[in-house]
Amino acid sequence: MSDKQHTIAKEFSLSGRGLHTGLEVRIVVKPALENAGITFIRVDLPEQPRIKVGVDTIRLDSGVPRCTTIGVGNIFIHTVEHLMSALSGLRIDNLVVEINGKEIPFLDGSSLEFLKAIKNAGIVEQDAPREWIEIKEPVLASRNDASIIALPHPSFKVSYLLDYPHPILRSQYFALDVTSENFEKEIAPCRTFCLAEEGEELKKNNLALGATYENTLVVGEKGIINNKLRFADEFTRHKVLDMIGDLYLLGKPIRGAVSATKSGHTLNLELLKKIHQQSEKAAKNSFLPDCSLCDHTELDVGQIMKILPHRYPFLFVDRVVHLERGKKIVGIKNVTMNENFFTGHFPTRPVMPGVLMVEALAQVGGILVLTNPDHRGKVALFMAVDKVKFRKLVVPGEQLTLEVELIRERSKTAQFKGVAKVGDEVAAEAEFMVSFIDADFLN
Repeated sequence: MSDKQHTIAKEFSLSGRGLHTGLEVRIVVKPALENAGITFIRVDLPEQPRIKVGVDTIRLDSGVPRCTTIGVGNIFIHTVEHLMSALSGLRIDNLVVEINGKEIPFLDGSSLEFLKAIKNAGIVEQDAPREWIEIKEPVLASRNDASIIALPHPSFKVSYLLDYPHPILRSQYFALDVTSENFEKEIAPCRTFCLAEEGEELKKNNLALGATYENTLVVGEKGIINNKLRFADEFTRHKVLDMIGDLYLLGKPIRGAVSATKSGHTLNLELLKKIHQQSEKAAKNSFLPDCSLCDHTELDVGQIMKILPHRYPFLFVDRVVHLERGKKIVGIKNVTMNENFFTGHFPTRPVMPGVLMVEALAQVGGILVLTNPDHRGKVALFMAVDKVKFRKLVVPGEQLTLEVELIRERSKTAQFKGVAKVGDEVAAEAEFMVSFIDADFLN
């Protein structure tokens, strides 16, 4: 599949009993527009509340253990992990799931029936690009002897070490670089399991009412009760299935390597939230020039900061009052007594440093060249400054008019000349050469 978003070609429905409630429930799965994400709708309730997949709708307080729950307020949908795993494995980004109960049908205890229904409905490529969550640095969640860690990696890779105090469930390990093809073959058919005594305890607490020997691998003292394994390590593979489904509740796919030891839903979701925090922090600190401002003839400081990576106290352009893309630009810098450099530069007689006037001209020139669509996603770095002259002292209360004209522009470099004025009087002038590099350099 391409690196574009996907939805399904036509709607489909599935019915079955919920794992914990044991109640019959039906889902109707429908296509959704690009960038819509995955949204569940409780059509059995009067207001038909919508629950969009994301960190904010994950619920750990639902009172139902051994499954993953999403919700808003006191409205829940339980056991979403097997469906979410199928959506992740098949790279489905946008979907609406209407459900007439509070638990996803358990079906055969794996993702296989969901996967078959999605493929039968057809998968449609959409125009918008897929947005990935990149693991930039290690993220760890641990509790007692269980742990799960996400590391930087160019694709989505998963591994799991299972080790139960039971002879059939000891020291199983499985790893996979996840693609749609190997998810279907290696992960999707793997079913839920539990120890026989765990199942009995759950049913005593009015849970696992929909579990049967057909949809759950029940492990007794002598082996699997009334069932056969699809894979020798099906238990570990199912843990990977759950992990993939849980992590897809981020609302976007992960690009990274996730490795777990004896982890379950709670720890998976703890890691997910830490990944989200890392992603939010990276987004807040990252910079990507906004070329949608290319056709503007004037710019305020907010728009300027969408083009230049500079920030206070090193942003020396307050606004742009004239912009002819590819030709010339006029910017304004108001010089006030509050400038931080006045505390140390001739504090008894404040004078704006000449090098900062040159920097202000360079920043205005940067706006001029970076509003060229040919330099989308770039930032400009100094290569050379020539013919620098200072003609006038600039003091607090004065306004610098920064006039810059383009001399020459190529794919990798640009040259421009600038004049800084106070009124009609020239304060400084210079010629500049800059080179262009990807904005990722700053991130």
